[in-house]
Amino acid sequence: MKTYLITGGCGFIGSNFVRHLMASDKSSRIINLDKLTYAGNQQSLEDLADSSRYHFVHGDICDRTLIEGVFNDYSPDVVINFAAESHVDRSIGKPDDFIQTDVFGVFVLLEAAKDHGIDLFLQISTDEVYGSIDDGSFSETDTLMPSSPYSASKAGGDRLAYSYFVTYRIPVIVTRASNNFGPYQYPEKLIPLFVTNALEDEPLPLYGDGKNVRDWIYVNDHCSAIDFLLREGELGETYNVGGGNEKQNVDITHLILKQLEKPESLMRYVEDRKGHDQRYSLNCDKIRSMGWEPKHSFEAALEQTIEWYKSHEEWWKRLKSGEFLEFYKSYYGLELT
Repeated sequence: MKTYLITGGCGFIGSNFVRHLMASDKSSRIINLDKLTYAGNQQSLEDLADSSRYHFVHGDICDRTLIEGVFNDYSPDVVINFAAESHVDRSIGKPDDFIQTDVFGVFVLLEAAKDHGIDLFLQISTDEVYGSIDDGSFSETDTLMPSSPYSASKAGGDRLAYSYFVTYRIPVIVTRASNNFGPYQYPEKLIPLFVTNALEDEPLPLYGDGKNVRDWIYVNDHCSAIDFLLREGELGETYNVGGGNEKQNVDITHLILKQLEKPESLMRYVEDRKGHDQRYSLNCDKIRSMGWEPKHSFEAALEQTIEWYKSHEEWWKRLKSGEFLEFYKSYYGLELT
């Protein structure tokens, strides 16, 4: 039985990947290590709690003693690091948390992997490490030019992981994915925020002119790409993972309102955030040439995502309270009623 250590497995992408792996590799054992910050939610995996193949450990990847204990107790064969502070707006206000988790936390995991020996260390990075691009698309060998404390911290962890491959021969693979969306995403991100706000007839706060472009990938497609690279990826390599769905934020807003049959008067243009990148775009020829490609169209996946949030109000309404409301008001200048 292969043992996977999934860090950040109660977060958005991590929890979806835990579900994916439980279904795709029924001989596996999964150790889910999560700090349970505001964005980590055990309810996302509560139906797996009684499985003998699934074990939850509450802890921080920056805690060397805890990480050493996890490696001693479970002897993982594969480490997949989803754990990260990941919201750009929060990194602008409090970047130290991002440096600590996204760089030092990766260091702690790599040190444990070096000391104990593993088959594979997969570092989940982001397309934001490249920065903005006006024309064309970034390939894996392009220069990293991160422009926010968040993307800079992810670039640091990304390259630290690679350095452990070069220096210590730790079996590392790095992935850089475009914007994910789907079930179980914390409602501070664009799509779940706009969907849940629209469901409650609240304003949809759109930064600047709304013309910033992102490539979007359905989270299930991202999970399938990670699974594919666990089997087919080459050690020491970096892989871009995108959905091929470049959309302006304003166009996504219109789609959400249309699918929910809500008026466009709910749109609110707000002051643009600091250092807001104009466009992200990934060249994914490398992984596609190996035989992987996304299976979901953006429109169909968005419809499925909206239906999930409509049928899981208890999950997201609990999250949109307290600290979330304070953060929302401070960044958008709006209040939720």
